[in-house]
Amino acid sequence: MDLENQARIKALAEQYGKDDLILVLGGAEAEASGLAAETVSVGDPTYAGPLAGVSLGLNAYHIFELKDQIESSVYDEQVGMMEMVLDVDAIVSEVSNYRG
Repeated sequence: MDLENQARIKALAEQYGKDDLILVLGGAEAEASGLAAETVSVGDPTYAGPLAGVSLGLNAYHIFELKDQIESSVYDEQVGMMEMVLDVDAIVSEVSNYRG
């Protein structure tokens, strides 16, 4: 997760509180999605960004996990192709590791 996005997420958590926020990811790789989930949950593991040492405790979900919450025509148009070509199970497994 780039430094600018870390700063935005940190500011939103400070403005709105942590209890009413989740992070919705759309990454194509399990490792990158897991790293983003870890960053907003326990802090930036690379110690390079605004969330270095900052545990926001936010829950992160990959868009694949929210399929049942999204109108099917919208999901199919926006995400359907990704779902067919990516390793959905690996991505969901990696992201869910960081939810408590």
